[in-house]
Amino acid sequence: MEPTEVQLDAETELLESVAPLNVELPDAQLRAIVEAVIYVTDEPLSADQIATALGQPAAAIGRVLEDLAAEYGKAEHGLTIREVAGGYKMSTKPEHHEAIRAFVKNLKPPLKLSLAALETLALIAYKQPITAPEIMEVRGVQGAGVLKTLIDRKLVATSGRKAVLGKPILYKTTKEFLVQFGLKDLTELPSLKEFEELGRLSTSDDVAGDEEAPEKAEEPAPVSGSADEAAAENAEPSVTE
Repeated sequence: MEPTEVQLDAETELLESVAPLNVELPDAQLRAIVEAVIYVTDEPLSADQIATALGQPAAAIGRVLEDLAAEYGKAEHGLTIREVAGGYKMSTKPEHHEAIRAFVKNLKPPLKLSLAALETLALIAYKQPITAPEIMEVRGVQGAGVLKTLIDRKLVATSGRKAVLGKPILYKTTKEFLVQFGLKDLTELPSLKEFEELGRLSTSDDVAGDEEAPEKAEEPAPVSGSADEAAAENAEPSVTE
């Protein structure tokens, strides 16, 4: 599900509260402010968003972003600033993910997508827009519970209805999906094998009790579901367009 107007307005208000400026700033000061703005905001910010909110020339903001990206690209930094989902976001560097993951695992149990949810998400990512019956045809099982989980995680959203008998709901990935997987856009999707590995290692998505029970004996250690979850597999996901 993409950010709502209310969420985007909140981001703009935050930017304005950080620095309601209307005079051109020296590069050093502007760079420090832009760095702080990217750090405190959750959504990726475009150069135009930052320029408008800070009252600064777009060209100057673009130059500062390039400088920051180059600076954070150096080996001595554990963070990086890169373009993700149409904006700039600060995150940890991929080469440090294993060390960070080990650290996080010592703090709390790792949170992952189940195998069933990962399969469904991969299908939607590579075949979108796609309907629930089409997903079921490929996977061989009902997937209402998994779809609901992916929608709740804001990784998947509805995308109208397909112009066929019954007009089934179409599903697509969201901006949050791009953010969670660190993709600039869908052209950066990895291979299916790489995608599955990314999902298994991800600690940003958790397994909820509303996902489906394991349906294939050969799948490695899937997360078990409850009787209520199994029943949910026989129902169309309760979502609105």
